[in-house]
Amino acid sequence: MVFQCLSLPVLAQGIQLITAEGQKAMLAAPGAEPVGAADADVTIVEYFDYNCPYCKKMAPVLEGLLTEDHHVRIVYKDWPILGDMSVYAAKAALAAQWQHKYRVAHDALINGPRLVTTAQVDAALSRVGVNLDSLTKDRAKRSAEIDALIERNDEEAHALNLRGTPGVVVGRQLLPGIVDLGGLKRLVADARSMN
Repeated sequence: MVFQCLSLPVLAQGIQLITAEGQKAMLAAPGAEPVGAADADVTIVEYFDYNCPYCKKMAPVLEGLLTEDHHVRIVYKDWPILGDMSVYAAKAALAAQWQHKYRVAHDALINGPRLVTTAQVDAALSRVGVNLDSLTKDRAKRSAEIDALIERNDEEAHALNLRGTPGVVVGRQLLPGIVDLGGLKRLVADARSMN
């Protein structure tokens, strides 16, 4: 994969620019349905873990941007790096997409408390309308596909030199860490000026 980052002095400190080829590869068949505008002029990619406290802080910022800017889309990339419960949650959320419920599963898990048991994950998903029997079957039937997607996300995150979650790419700008809504809007504006 081509995810070479180019340091640019014109960008804010810590922000790097990924190559156009890297962005194209990252957005090709992302695995989960993007959220937001179908005809977006800026796509944001977030590598996240459901048990990451910083990802939980970033979730309302991304949601706020979607509410205010109807020309962006977000691609969530499950990158479960914080243990077995993170892996279980990511696989469950990804399996929910065959019920067309990835987004509600994602929102329930990222906006909820730290996940410590599989029963807690299952209960959170059940509360938002995910059918657990279908989920179990889809997780088993599609396990190779789900595992391959998580592996791909891991390879991409490492190619981007991410050291943890969240890893956020706004257009082609790689943000190391989290930002508030105002900062995110500035990054979106910068991404638009690069198009």
